[in-house]
Amino acid sequence: MVARTDRTTDPALLEALLQARRGTAFFARKLNELTDAQLDGDSLLPGWTRRHLTAHIGYNARAIARLVEWAATGVETPMYASTEARDHEINFGATLSPIALRHLFDHSAVHLNVEWRDLPAEAWHHQVKTAQGRAVPAEETVWMRTREVWIHAVDLANGATFSDIPAPVLERLLNDITGAWHTRGTDKGLLIKVTGTDLTFGDPTSDSPTVVTGPLAAVVEWAAGRGTRGVAATGPSAAVQNGAVPAAPKWI
Repeated sequence: MVARTDRTTDPALLEALLQARRGTAFFARKLNELTDAQLDGDSLLPGWTRRHLTAHIGYNARAIARLVEWAATGVETPMYASTEARDHEINFGATLSPIALRHLFDHSAVHLNVEWRDLPAEAWHHQVKTAQGRAVPAEETVWMRTREVWIHAVDLANGATFSDIPAPVLERLLNDITGAWHTRGTDKGLLIKVTGTDLTFGDPTSDSPTVVTGPLAAVVEWAAGRGTRGVAATGPSAAVQNGAVPAAPKWI
């Protein structure tokens, strides 16, 4: 039997799919390293155990698969019926037995991968809507999943770090985060410089900005609200002058 492959031949999309699949495999590895008892432990997300996080990743795959099905059939199938339904789903999933919770992750990941694989090339450009109501082409679903699996693999608090995330994914994350800040107007007077690169983000118009610098992984970790290790700040505020790195503006 001949192995089935992605129907798209777009090189950029195939590369994006590869990063999503690698992220899923990485999350799976960190999850499988945890014992059943350790699933009850805290994640890095306030109020969520590792059970909640695993349930979220499983149901997220199903929700994104619904968008891919929408693109394939033209029949509107939203990610979630409502925010409340999403939250209820996660809280319910966190009560599943360890084996059921692991099966949820495994089976939902396979389901999403099959939907991506079988989506006709032209359907990747069909418009769907995110949970926030934003209209995007179906190809955006790949980044939506990539972002979830890589960041939340770190949030499992099982040894993964932002340094494990590929540089192209980190760069796009930083673009997303700083873009959201700019849209909300919360980046005023803040400039981010990634050491060893020409990458600069934030507000370049300020005469005396607060400048946050550090390696790419450390800067993204800070920007995502996961810590300040490896970053430094300079600027006019007393807090910065006393050596404190400012809190990143709210992202998610």
